[in-house]
Amino acid sequence: MIDLYYWPTPNGQKITLFLEEAGLDYRIIPVNIGKGDQFKPEFLKISPNNKMPAIVDHAPADGGAPLSVFESGEILLYLAEKTGRFLSKEPRQKIVTLEWLFWQVSGFGPMLGQNHHFTLYAPEKIPYAIKRYQDETKRLYSVLETRLKNSAFVSGDAYGIADMATYPWTRTWKEQGIDLEAFPAIKAWREIIEARPATQRALAKAEEVKS
Repeated sequence: MIDLYYWPTPNGQKITLFLEEAGLDYRIIPVNIGKGDQFKPEFLKISPNNKMPAIVDHAPADGGAPLSVFESGEILLYLAEKTGRFLSKEPRQKIVTLEWLFWQVSGFGPMLGQNHHFTLYAPEKIPYAIKRYQDETKRLYSVLETRLKNSAFVSGDAYGIADMATYPWTRTWKEQGIDLEAFPAIKAWREIIEARPATQRALAKAEEVKS
């Protein structure tokens, strides 16, 4: 059993995408970031950076005590290595997948997050900041578009953890100021992912937690 400390943000959705695809037993422990649950001492013990998601694996591969893991990219990597799924064992292909995973966690997610903040949530509208992050969002979408013009998935020929990491951040393309018609490869890739039963189950979990 895996405990998933979760709120239905893009980073949280990454992990439910994997867990649903892999068919692992898990239970969601909501971390309502709007109410400050991420600062509770019991959560900080497993996620010292006060960010969700985090997991506690009660059946780690080494057979030892329950193991906690924080940071969404590392959780995906941990689960892929635990299950032997969604990450190629071929060294060169593994490198490609990890390159794009790290691209997402270091750039695509943070820059789109800043776009969300300054465009939607900041108490003061700062035109310079809005333009800066919307421009960077468009640049990153262009990088992703080029990748998907030349590869079936972000991870390569097969769906993998780089796709799971990236897809949730594209779900709010309208709010990000993106014209999805300008990115046909991304649009087609999104449609393929959204048709997957595991994706539909993962997104249903998000709605359940919100309600």
